[in-house]
Amino acid sequence: MKIMVTGAAGFIGAKLCQLLLDRGDSVIGVDNLNDYYDVRLKCSRLELFESHTAFELQTIDISDREAMSLLFSQYGFDVVVNLAAQAGVRYSIENPATYIDTNLVGFGNILEGCRASGVKHLVYASSSSVYGANTRLPFSEHMDVDHPLSLYGATKRANELMAHVYSHLFALPSTGLRFFTVYGPWGRPDMALFKFTRGILAGEPIPIYGHGQMIRDFTYIDDIVRGVIEVMDRVPPASISWSGTDPDPAAGAGPFRLYNIGNSRPVELLRYIEVLEECLGKKAIKQMLPMQDGDVRATNADVSNLERDTGYRPTTPVEIGIRQFVDWYSDYYQLRDYGRSVSDQSRQI
Repeated sequence: MKIMVTGAAGFIGAKLCQLLLDRGDSVIGVDNLNDYYDVRLKCSRLELFESHTAFELQTIDISDREAMSLLFSQYGFDVVVNLAAQAGVRYSIENPATYIDTNLVGFGNILEGCRASGVKHLVYASSSSVYGANTRLPFSEHMDVDHPLSLYGATKRANELMAHVYSHLFALPSTGLRFFTVYGPWGRPDMALFKFTRGILAGEPIPIYGHGQMIRDFTYIDDIVRGVIEVMDRVPPASISWSGTDPDPAAGAGPFRLYNIGNSRPVELLRYIEVLEECLGKKAIKQMLPMQDGDVRATNADVSNLERDTGYRPTTPVEIGIRQFVDWYSDYYQLRDYGRSVSDQSRQI
């Protein structure tokens, strides 16, 4: 297939591009290579596959309407996977305009391009952040999610609603995936595991919000990307059983679906840190702090719908996933041992 992957230099996007190229697909990657975090890390991800003859990189911002329209008109994409977004719950409090431009305007350009060019299936990244103020666990796609606690979560919920409209009006098949706390090798430096590793190795206190009582459904990158591919290959049919008198938020009358994609085995944050300490062979200096604005205390994914429809089943426990991350981190930053000085790390990160 000919597949567009936006956010191709990102954490999830790069891994997806690799696997798609390995199985024989043609991939057009889209990424603006912005400096939200170290661009060198993004370029290093691209180096893993950018020389592949079936890969082409387009350095475009998805919020650029003219550039995106031209791109869709030049290629006959079979599938579009939108992973480009401004990420981060806390950053959305400080820089809301960035989220409006990328997550809303950019996603609107993706939808319009898919509609105009007859794309057979749009798969897009949503987030567990859409569950917002919900406290009943596990989180199900059939729950109401109209009480987000961050602008990031609100933009992801808006993406789901926008996709539903295009599925209803234009019969555009679309599937939204609510990712739950993705981690693993090649992750983003602003993510907790990256920050914790850097702080522990430097002998600096690591901030632990919610006094360590937070629970997260940590999901390993390989499990996430495998689920994305399984969803890509299953175009959602129109739901003839969907009813407006008792509307199911996870589906629609048109070819529209929403799925949770998570490990479905939540872990306490302190246990997550304990495993990291074991892998590093070094204890953390813990700085206990209250919850931050926009955070939720616990997440837990009900993935029964995704398992039923695609056979998806996550397989990686945190004990294995964190070890894989630590091994990658040591190799990427060329640490001969895990006691390297903070100044050496900082220059590279």
